[in-house]
Amino acid sequence: MYRVSTPNVLVVEDEDNISFLLESALGLAGMEVASVATGEAAIARIRTDRPDVVLLDIMLPDVDGYEVLRRVRNDGWSGPILFLTARDSAAERVRGLTSGGDDYITKPFALEEVVARVQVALRRSGHSDEVTLRVGELELDDEAYEVRCKGDVIHLTPTEYKLLRMLMSNAGRVVTRSQILDHVWEYDFDGESAIVETFISSLRKKVDLDEPHLIHTVRGVGYAIRPPR
Repeated sequence: MYRVSTPNVLVVEDEDNISFLLESALGLAGMEVASVATGEAAIARIRTDRPDVVLLDIMLPDVDGYEVLRRVRNDGWSGPILFLTARDSAAERVRGLTSGGDDYITKPFALEEVVARVQVALRRSGHSDEVTLRVGELELDDEAYEVRCKGDVIHLTPTEYKLLRMLMSNAGRVVTRSQILDHVWEYDFDGESAIVETFISSLRKKVDLDEPHLIHTVRGVGYAIRPPR
């Protein structure tokens, strides 16, 4: 593919629905995601897997997030930790950041904001080479906010850019219409597939006119972008 390497993110969250949503959103942004539900499991996973970023709930059923952070820092792991919590007081924010956390995200949160903050943390920690996606001769450069095909710049609307980025981040995999609606337009799928089809058609006219085509329709499911064979 398409990236130099894939960032690994560990989600530490004991609420299954929140964990699932975070895994889905980060996965659709092109990251490898694992999740655990307790502090002790998080410490063990960080020691063995050395993730690139940890999303860490503070209120866990065993040890809290602050204790998890203290112990993994004592182990020598220095990767970024982004706290997730319902505690939104100024004192809690200060504690989270001064205890060694890299960011503090309060619940409820927008999934797009969490993805953006994880991407910022990755870049700060040395993953700046992760901002260019390539499929065949199509290239998306996040740093320049630019799309190129065969070296020529392609002008996309912000929504088209976001849709193309989602497809390219998941190159070789099918993304469903509901996933596209949730990630690009940020609302739940409710039978409104026409808007997705309209933007896919517009995207094809701008970046995928030549044979062999990169963007494929998987009937009854969604869309996939694949390199030419």
